[in-house]
Amino acid sequence: MNDQGGRHTKTWLARMGRAAGCAVLLLLAGCMEVPQPPLAVGTNMRVGADPLVLARERGLVDPGRVKVVELASGSEVQRALNNGLLDAAALTLDETLRLVDAGVDLRIVALLNASQGADVVVARRDIQSPRDLRGEMVAVEDTSVGAFMLQRMLGKTGLTRAEVRVVNLEANAHLDALRDGRVAAAVSHAPLSGALIAAGYRPIFSSRAISGEVVDVMVVRASVLRARPEAVDGLLRAWAAGLAEVHADATRAAAALSPGTGLSTLEYVGALRDVAFMPLDVSLEQLTGPSVALEARARSVGGALMDVGLLRRMPLLVDLVDTSALRRVVGHP
Repeated sequence: MNDQGGRHTKTWLARMGRAAGCAVLLLLAGCMEVPQPPLAVGTNMRVGADPLVLARERGLVDPGRVKVVELASGSEVQRALNNGLLDAAALTLDETLRLVDAGVDLRIVALLNASQGADVVVARRDIQSPRDLRGEMVAVEDTSVGAFMLQRMLGKTGLTRAEVRVVNLEANAHLDALRDGRVAAAVSHAPLSGALIAAGYRPIFSSRAISGEVVDVMVVRASVLRARPEAVDGLLRAWAAGLAEVHADATRAAAALSPGTGLSTLEYVGALRDVAFMPLDVSLEQLTGPSVALEARARSVGGALMDVGLLRRMPLLVDLVDTSALRRVVGHP
């Protein structure tokens, strides 16, 4: 009886010891802070996103907080964002509206720039103007800003989308399609457009003709904005640091950014001049001023997209814009 009781006592003590050990381990695990991966921000080969890339190359980004991911095309950036592989991205406004319309919960946290010629339609030398594209094949990345550019060019020319033959091709495949004669024209953007022009294709339309309508914005997933405000602040600071480098010495910045693009340093400086970059304080003013500039731009862009069925409904800007991170970084209450 005593032996039985002793065994029971020993078993109970052993179990209590194991339970206490597990409790300690759980307590320690609960106290240990699991490090979060850096915020992944996506860009594609587009001059408007270059300050982020430059900030990374110059070591101005905290790699533990922000990771700049360059993808081959705007469509790839959108797919990665849609699939949850990115936390944030530099997108054009039209791309943002279409993603939100498709159900991706994003917030615009900053305006980055306005294209003033960096987005361009190029064509064969025998095509003198957009009117000559009637019945011709036109390459366009249809999920990207190219679709908006094509629609605005056609609208200004008096043509409809049905009067041209649209070939959906990602922007990095346009040069081969032009050379092979598969298309007569392509909707492109700097720096990729530089290689098309250098190969002898003629610019027939650019974003200069629709000033202020092609704008790049920084978007962040709404859940990330709520859960990781410090990382979002770090993202905006990285943008500001890269932009300061561009403004301080555009030639030096172009020398770092031009390799692999087919453009010389001087040509890349010209591409940078086709973009009106916005410092963070200007971005905040544009997003919160008495007449919110983004609202008028969004109405124009959204209307053009809805006209051709690329947007079902226009999201409310008040729900889409969040300036909390911008205010913290700029220092406004």
